[in-house]
Amino acid sequence: MAGRFQSFVTLTPDRVPTAVPDTRGKRLRLVLVLGAFTALGPLTIDMYLPALPTIGAELQASSTIVQLTLTGTLLGLGLGQLIVGPLSDRLGRRMPLLVGTAVHVLASALCLIAPTIAVLGGLRVLQGLGAAAGAVIALAMVRDLYTGRAAATLLSRLILVMGVSPVIAPTLGGLILEFTSWRGIFALLAVLGLVLIAVAARALPESLQPEHRRTEGLLGTLRTYGGLLRDRTFLGLVLVAGLALAAVLAYVSGASFVFQEQYHVTQQQFGLIFGSGAIWLIAATQLNPVLLRRFEPRNILLGAVIAGSVAGLFLLGIALLNLDGLIGVLLALWLVLFAVGLALPNAPAVALSRHGETAGTAAALLGAVQFGVGALVSPLVGVLGNNAVGMSTVVAGGLVLSMLVLVTVVRPWRLDDIEPAAVAVPAVTH
Repeated sequence: MAGRFQSFVTLTPDRVPTAVPDTRGKRLRLVLVLGAFTALGPLTIDMYLPALPTIGAELQASSTIVQLTLTGTLLGLGLGQLIVGPLSDRLGRRMPLLVGTAVHVLASALCLIAPTIAVLGGLRVLQGLGAAAGAVIALAMVRDLYTGRAAATLLSRLILVMGVSPVIAPTLGGLILEFTSWRGIFALLAVLGLVLIAVAARALPESLQPEHRRTEGLLGTLRTYGGLLRDRTFLGLVLVAGLALAAVLAYVSGASFVFQEQYHVTQQQFGLIFGSGAIWLIAATQLNPVLLRRFEPRNILLGAVIAGSVAGLFLLGIALLNLDGLIGVLLALWLVLFAVGLALPNAPAVALSRHGETAGTAAALLGAVQFGVGALVSPLVGVLGNNAVGMSTVVAGGLVLSMLVLVTVVRPWRLDDIEPAAVAVPAVTH
């Protein structure tokens, strides 16, 4: 019919139907755009990792102090999500996303002229604040459109796109260092942010319609956060996700020093080694949709967290005994990353399925705790010596704590099953 086209809507148990793209191509474009915004945070974290020793030498700072610039980024990512999430529930998803990314661009540009490690650390906090918009709003948009297993499946696709960033970021950072200083890495991040703003302004639709937006002020937001914090299961799932991510961030924080200083690999070799680990993370996220056809997300999460804890303890044992040197540490790390790759899509999917009416705020709390725990944990690697034993201790500790929270607080075997997929029905849109 002229002037009309057929689309689909997703029915969720807590809101009226929301329009979603009507073709596979448009759905793929949505995943790619949201994945790119989600990847902005990891790129900001990972791309400068090969340069950490160089930054310390140039700005006359110890390795522990240099690692605090990474901690600052994680703090910014956590705090920014607490701000952006409620704003996106009130204003819609697009505007906070664009403004936050613009803040990231500004901070990245200012990093080019940072004269001291203290200034660089402050600007890294600002970078994290800006990148937080992409991290939280991508999750909220997924929850706007999907729920249950469908949400877990889409999150797996998003993490595939996001997972490319750890593969290419350190390698790209190493290549940039061949031609310029570490400051050139921040120039590239600024350009990337500008490209994302242009793409989103043209290609990313608004997923939260005006009639579904929340109108409460600050007190209403605080009440919403209070309600989320009183949900024992939700809070437990948030902690599980945060501790699992903290294990990965401990690896990220210590990897450049462990591999380059303890095992004497070059900056370019480090990029390849770091990327090899991300491949296992990606493989697990893409196995997850296959497993979801047969198993509930809560059951996959339980198995993944238990496997990750065992792998983390295996990694610690290899590091303590120095078995097979670099090869032994790498093999154990790959097992850890594979297990975490199965846990990360399912923890938020189960958590957000409980609070679809406040998806932005719930996603914000989820992300804030994840990166907040990561910010607290990452410096421990430096305190413990920036060696394989120190890194492995924090990785194993995070995963074991995640398992304990899951089995004692969440108790996934007591949770109800969630629907196998979102229900799509045809609709006509002018």
